[in-house]
Amino acid sequence: MKQTVLALTEMAATDVTSARKKPKHLPASKTTYAPLSSVWEGTDGELLEAIFRFYPTIDPEPILDSTYNTGRIWKGSSRQVVSMDIDRGYKPMIVGDNRKMAGVPNASFGTVVYDPPHVGPQGRDKSRKKFDVDFGATVECGKDHNWNLSYLYPPFLKQAKRVLKPEGLLLAKITDMVNNHRSKWPHCDFIRMAEDAGFTVCDLIVKIRNGPMVSSKWETAHHARKRHCFWIVCRNNDSCER
Repeated sequence: MKQTVLALTEMAATDVTSARKKPKHLPASKTTYAPLSSVWEGTDGELLEAIFRFYPTIDPEPILDSTYNTGRIWKGSSRQVVSMDIDRGYKPMIVGDNRKMAGVPNASFGTVVYDPPHVGPQGRDKSRKKFDVDFGATVECGKDHNWNLSYLYPPFLKQAKRVLKPEGLLLAKITDMVNNHRSKWPHCDFIRMAEDAGFTVCDLIVKIRNGPMVSSKWETAHHARKRHCFWIVCRNNDSCER
C-alpha cells in the first residue's frame, strides 16, 4: 500500500517551488479572470472543479482525499486522487486515520480534501443507522468535547500541513450543527485552528442544498434548519495572493 502511494506521488513529483507565472494586475475595466461566486448551488464535485481552475498556483494534483468514504464527490472525475479512509470497507488506497497519516511522504500533494463528520450521536437510540454512517454521527461527541467535533481538527491540520507541498491547497467541507440544544460553530473553529497550524485561510464558499433535513422525530426547535455548509479554502503559504 505504501508503494502505491509513493508511486502516485512520484508521478506528480515536480519541483515544489514551481508555480504559475505571477498574474498581471489589470485595471478593473480590463479584468480577464472568470470570477468564482461565494455562494454555490451545484454539486460538491462541480465546486471542486471550479476551485481547481480558480485557486491553484501549483499543480493541484495529486490530490489526497483524507475522508474518502465512497468517493462520491469524485464520480466522473479524471483527477489523480489518492483515497484515504479509516474504514477499509471502502477499499481506500491508504487505510488509516487522517490525524496520523502514517507512511504518507512529506510535501507530496498539491491538494488535501477534508470532509469530516459534522454531527455527533443524536438522541437516546444508540443503534447504528444509515444517517449515522453517512454523516459521521458515530464519533464521540459528548460533554468532554463540549458537544462538538472540533477536537478532530488540530491533529489532522498538523498532518495536512506536513503532506502538502508549499502553496498547496487545503479544502475543507465544514457544517455547523446544533447539539445539546445549542448552536455550535465548527467552521469558526476550523478557521482559527487552520491559522494556528500555519495555513492562510483564503476563502469561505457557502454551498447550498435544495432543502433542510427534516425528520418526523423532531417536534419543535428554535434553530433554523440548515440548508448550507461551508467549503473553506486554505493555502499552505503565508499569503493567498502571489
